[in-house]
Amino acid sequence: MTIDSPKKSRSSIMQLNPFRWGKDAASAAPETSKFLQGPQRRGYELWRAFKMFLELMSGFRTLHFVGPCVTVFGSARFPEDHPYYKLARETGKELSKVGFTVMTGGGPGIMEAANRGAKDVDGPSIGCNIALPMEQKHNPYLDKFVTFRYFFIRKLMLVKYSYAFVAMPGGFGTMDEVFECLTLIQTGKIKDFPMVFMGKEYWNPLLDFIRNTLLKEQTIDPEDLDKLIVTDSPEEAAQIIRDTAIKRFGVSYGQVYKKRWYLGEWD
Repeated sequence: MTIDSPKKSRSSIMQLNPFRWGKDAASAAPETSKFLQGPQRRGYELWRAFKMFLELMSGFRTLHFVGPCVTVFGSARFPEDHPYYKLARETGKELSKVGFTVMTGGGPGIMEAANRGAKDVDGPSIGCNIALPMEQKHNPYLDKFVTFRYFFIRKLMLVKYSYAFVAMPGGFGTMDEVFECLTLIQTGKIKDFPMVFMGKEYWNPLLDFIRNTLLKEQTIDPEDLDKLIVTDSPEEAAQIIRDTAIKRFGVSYGQVYKKRWYLGEWD
């Protein structure tokens, strides 16, 4: 037996004002609230796309000469006396010692610690900050930084200039960044860059879930687990990243891009 579903008249279909979707985020992020409300007038969306392009170009021009980077992800909430802050600081120091530029999200907490570790040994330190309602300020241990309005552009920069990623303990933002990088690696969008999880006690429940649920249900492949490195040793993490960058990607010491004065590259 079949039952015919009643035909919906045009007037019975829910109608929404295309310029009032109700997803008003103005109180949370004034700069992007209108953009996230749904379809906008064509002229507005063209202007917004142009502003995104300008933000992309600002990131490209600022970060073009920063050198081979390692991006350190982690929470902005850990204070200076927390063990994870100290671990991130030592990691930043060891990454600088083997020749990498330390790149972070530019904020406080773990990000500050990694940048600070780089500066402890006079290494280059870069931040990709994000404009937030609570006015996240860049930390004082940066040689150069860019502040972005859009998370997706910021994440692009954190990936584009890096040869490895270090996941320190963090919350939703850190999880977002880590799993996006793992997806890019899994799908071949970027090469098999090292993904190093530091803070075994913190990450073990998540790693157990990946092994015992995702792998068991075959939503990932066994070789995907081979891409994950877990250690609490800053020295070990730095050496693994250094060896991989040299052997797999041909990174070498002393190789620099030459600036072009006619492109405004004199700073």
